[in-house]
Order: sequence, then structure tokens, then C-alpha cells
Amino acid sequence: MVMSSGWSIWIIVIVVAHIVGYSYLLYSTSKMKEEDHKEGDTTGHVWDDDLTEFNNPLPKWWLYLFIMTIVFAIGYLVLYPGMGNYEGTLKWTEEKAWAEENEAVKVKRNELFSTFIDKSIPEMTQVPKAMEIGERLFANHCSSCHGSDAQGAVGYPNLADNDWLYGGEPAAITQSISGGRNGVMPPWGAALGEDGVKQVSAYVREFSEKGQDAALVAEGQKKFAMFCVACHGADATGNHMLGAPNLADNTWLHSYDSGMVESIITEGISGVMPKHSELLDDNSIKVLAAYVYSLSNE
Repeated sequence: MVMSSGWSIWIIVIVVAHIVGYSYLLYSTSKMKEEDHKEGDTTGHVWDDDLTEFNNPLPKWWLYLFIMTIVFAIGYLVLYPGMGNYEGTLKWTEEKAWAEENEAVKVKRNELFSTFIDKSIPEMTQVPKAMEIGERLFANHCSSCHGSDAQGAVGYPNLADNDWLYGGEPAAITQSISGGRNGVMPPWGAALGEDGVKQVSAYVREFSEKGQDAALVAEGQKKFAMFCVACHGADATGNHMLGAPNLADNTWLHSYDSGMVESIITEGISGVMPKHSELLDDNSIKVLAAYVYSLSNE
């Protein structure tokens, strides 16, 4: 990053002033001879009432060390950036160093990947080394949301079962990792009203917990057919194309509690799976997808 010329000059002035100041301090103190120091002469600094600092000259070895640090600093500032916008004679930058190291890592990684990367994702699940790498990638990039065991949490899908919002096929998993997902459940409170929300909630919960109020379920089924089938389907089994969850099973992303179900119907809800194409290359994404695929496909 290039700073403005004003800031650049200011930094150069500060750095040079420090070096000159330290050099003068060392020079002036080194000119003092041993005999110039009277026995018991102090700097005037006192701590704890009786702890004083004697005004003795620096030991020669200590003085030489200080001089060496100043010489080192001058040499460093000539070779490397440290004086405002001055790039240094070596033209070194953190970005360039990172790019070189990252490229070296990619070469070594691709050498390792070459032994299995051409296999299909189902075939790759049978390669122990690929699964070992995939597990590490998952721990680094996915476990903070989906958990170290991939079983998710409220609002974060369980990746170790066979219930998928966007499908559990290799291509769908790869797309989810690479491009991310944006799920939106629109609010229906205004359209349904308070009673309508309770009715639809009862109808949806009846799928996995029998014994809901029959009258509410009957009315909820009618309203579900009017407002919900476009995404969740007539049988409420969801739609992988839209990421609409299956409401007819006993797997719930955000909680089965009746208050939560009613709240989601009323206010809607959204979720974002961030894309990882900017963090991982294609080979790493494929290996990670194979690992995720293996969690629900033995």
C-alpha cells in the first residue's frame, strides 16, 4: 500500500531523527572518560527513597553492541522498506513473499493431489490420504459453523445425515462450497394473520409430531396450499433447487419448538453459506467436497 507523500516524509524524518539522536547520545557518552566520573556521582534518579542510579560510563562491549544495532538498522533500511514509500534495494514486500511461499505450497500440494485428484468424488472417498486432507480442510474452514463432528447446530445444517437443503449429490455439494448459498424464507405474518400462522404451524408440526389440534391442522393445510407449496411442494418435502427444506420429516434446521416455527412463518428468516472459491483452489474444493460427501455416504 502506498501512503501519501506527506506521511512518507513524516515517517522518514522520524526514523532518521531517531538514528541520529541515538548516534549522538552514544558518541557524547563514549567521550566521557573514567576519570571524569566522581565516586558516588549519580544521575539524580531515585527510586524507593534510597535506590539511586550511578553515573558510570557504559562498558565497552555494551557500547559496541549499541553501535552494531545502529549499523544494522541503517543496513536494513537500505535493503528493505521502512522509510515511508522507499521500497528498499531488494524490492521486498510482504505480498510478494506471501505469494512466493503460497506458490511453493501449491506446487507441493498439487504433487500430492495428483495421486487421486482425477478420481470422481465417490471414488475419492475410498482414498485415505484424500479423506485425511479433506478432514483438515473441513476443520480449518467449516467446523466453526458445522461443528467438528459436522453435525451442525441450530441454524447450521447437519452434514453427517442424508437431509440436504440443496441436494447431497457431488455436484451440489461442490457448488455449495465453491459458490456459497443464500437461503431466504419470506415473512408471511401479514398475509396469514395471527390465526393463520398458528394454523400453518400446526399443520407443519403434524408431520413429525402427531396429535396437533385437528381444526388448526385442517385450516393450516388449506393455507399451506395457498402460500407455501410454491417452495416446499404440495407434499411439503421441499425443493433442492430453491433450498427449501423438507417439512415432512423430523429434521429441523432452526428448531421444532412451536414458538420458533410460528416466529419463522411470521417474520421469515435468512441464512448465508459463504462461498469458499476465494479461499480454496478447485482441487482443494473437490477434496473437501469428497470429505463432506463421505460423511453421509459410507
